[in-house]
Amino acid sequence: MSVSLQPILSVRDLTVRFGGIVALDSVSFDVADGQIVGLIGPNGAGKTTLFNCLSRLYTPQRGDVRFRGRSLLGLPAHRIADLGIGRTFQNLALFPTLSVLQNVMIGVHSRTRSDFLSNALRLPWVGREEAEIRERARELLAFLDLTAVAEHPAVGLPFGTLKRVELARALANTPALLLVDEPAGGLNHEEVGALAALLRTIREQRGVTILLVEHHMGLVMQISDNVVVLDFGRKIAEGRPAEVQRDPEVIRAYLGVDETAEARR
Repeated sequence: MSVSLQPILSVRDLTVRFGGIVALDSVSFDVADGQIVGLIGPNGAGKTTLFNCLSRLYTPQRGDVRFRGRSLLGLPAHRIADLGIGRTFQNLALFPTLSVLQNVMIGVHSRTRSDFLSNALRLPWVGREEAEIRERARELLAFLDLTAVAEHPAVGLPFGTLKRVELARALANTPALLLVDEPAGGLNHEEVGALAALLRTIREQRGVTILLVEHHMGLVMQISDNVVVLDFGRKIAEGRPAEVQRDPEVIRAYLGVDETAEARR
């Protein structure tokens, strides 16, 4: 998939305060259509707060978020998926007693036209739509190598498998932009390598732009086109992975290098 210079997502001057705490301080950056962008920073840097603003779970005190040129502020959270934005969660948002297939079907259902009344009346088109939803979910399970566990309840499955189920659910709405929250958390080295390949495949084969919050620096630097770094709610660096890794402010934020001691060297 080619990367466009046109931003699909624009964050401008985003500021969020909780009482006297500034969680985000005038943060601005763009995500170009077709990119994988890593959003990194130490614990408490503001990454999750920013994701929650993009998902409309939080409302900033100042700034704007634009998706394909349209401001997301003022929209209710349930409208975000309709616009073409999907999200995974660090704490998996799956229904443990439902099957893997049912969990993914729920993701597809959020963009269907059936409602309580039409389902109760079993209108003819409801059955056709349900069959289409099931087919769409099965296609996603095949894409993510989950067909073998389609009828298995989510509970009891390996954590790495559940991460892929979460991705399948997030892709069910055919998003143009996917917000991926800590996908490598709890995965072993081999699973992280498979995840890197999978995220690239989602971008290349599905045409999905990805904004990735992640603590696993190896994964971020391996797959990101661009990296944005937050620290104490401020953007301290942005650029290509190699540039960001060499940035003195990023090194200080992660390693806690004392500026006075550094100056004496």
